[in-house]
Parts: sequence; C-alpha cells; structure tokens
Amino acid sequence: MSVINVGQSIVLGIVEGLTEFLPVSSTGHLKIVEGLMDVPVDDKGVVGFTAVIQVGAIAAVLVYFFSDIVRIVGAWFKGLVNKEERYHHDYKFAWWVIFATIPVVIVGVAAKPLIEGPLASLWVVAGSLIVGSIVMWLADRFGRNKRGEDDTGFWDAMLVGSSQILALLFPGFSRAGATISTGLLLNLDRLAATRLSFFMGIPALTGAGLYELPGALGSGEGALPLAVGTAVSFVVAYASIAWLLRFVARHTFTAFVVYRVAVGLLLFGLLGAGTLNG
Repeated sequence: MSVINVGQSIVLGIVEGLTEFLPVSSTGHLKIVEGLMDVPVDDKGVVGFTAVIQVGAIAAVLVYFFSDIVRIVGAWFKGLVNKEERYHHDYKFAWWVIFATIPVVIVGVAAKPLIEGPLASLWVVAGSLIVGSIVMWLADRFGRNKRGEDDTGFWDAMLVGSSQILALLFPGFSRAGATISTGLLLNLDRLAATRLSFFMGIPALTGAGLYELPGALGSGEGALPLAVGTAVSFVVAYASIAWLLRFVARHTFTAFVVYRVAVGLLLFGLLGAGTLNG
C-alpha cells in the first residue's frame, strides 16, 4: 500500500521543485515537510518516492539548459575528431565537467555507508544549514564578482564540481549552496557562479537519479502519486531555475542566508521538542 497519497505528493513535489536548485537544501526541507505531514521519513517507500520526484527536477534543468547542453556536447564530439575544434571553450568545458564530476562520484561510492547512516541525521542537516549559511555570506561578502562565465577555467570547474562533496557528506549544506559559494570565492560574478553550479550538477544529479530510479520504482509507492509528484516537481523546478537566474543578476544572496539560518534554527527547535526525530 502506498504510504504517500496524491495530496501529499503534490506538496512534496512543490517542495522538491522549489528547493533542489535554490541554495537552501532540498533534503532538509523534504524531511521537515514529511515529518510535519506524519509521513514516515525512514520508510523505504518514502525514500524511493523522494528519489523518483527528484528525477522530475533533474529533467527540468536538462530542458531549461537544453540548447547549452547540445552546444557543449556537440563541441565535445567535434573536438574528438577534429584537432582544431579542441581550442574551443565549449570543448574544454565539456572535459572540465567530466573531470570535476569524478571526485564526487568517488566519495559518493566510498562514503555511502556514512552518507546513508550517521550523516543522514536531521541534526547534521540543521547544523549544515547554518554553517553553510556562514560560508555563503562570507563568499557573497568578500567575492569580487569580477569574472564572467567565459573567464572560467579548469581549476574553477574542478573546485566548484568538487565542492558538491560538502553537500553529499553534509546534506543541509546544499549542493547549490556549496557550488555557488565556491564560485563566488573564486571571484566569479553571481550569475556566472550560479550557471556554473547548474552545469556542474547536471551529470552528478542525473547519474544519481538514474542510479536510484530502478529501486525507487519498486519501492511500493503507487503509480499515481509518483507520477503527480514527479510532474509537479518538474514544473516547479523549471520555474525556480528561471527565477533564480533572474534574481542573482540583480541581488545578493543575503535573503537565502537569512532564510537558511531561520530554517536551521527551526529544525533544531523541532528536533529538540521531539516533533521530528533526528
């Protein structure tokens, strides 16, 4: 029997779509909302449901950046057979994304028992939300914002891609938060740091989603809640990506910092009161 009904799937789809690519931690938000709806967060079906609706959010970023992805992948294939094409920035960038994904894959496999065990604690999520907020504030405050997307190089990609390890080990840190903060510390402007965050996340998120999908589909959740949650996640994630790119072009990340600290403190309060189990 399905643990999650259609109404709950809509709520969770909205939460996933809103938070997957914003620097606020989708893991923390999903756990809080599941707890408040009395959904058993450790149930195999719930874990599988979360993995499936994440695929909807991943599909949204693939669709949103489709033309960029086609251009970069096309340049990569051209460079494989034509030496002259290898001087093109898109060809180099494709290799950088591949190389930058390797560290997070290695850590994800090697540290899987920790990631699915003690590091999955909501206490860790709450602490990581607050610590990650401090890092983001410092990056936004002291980053020089003087380099654009065309100025990125190999080490920019490697450092931004590798920073996803922070979110892997400390889920409340947020993948988007870690990668954007790293980009800002490398003196990229806010838009360039945010776009680089998306591109570095595409292979890691897609690979993780495809890896979890077979098991998630057999987790016992009903087909209708899964379909509804995934569709809602896709639509909301697409809108949140478009909004974020417009927002960072004109604003700092202060609002996200304040919000993250508030959620972290709220989570500590809910855990301390026993409303949520850590």
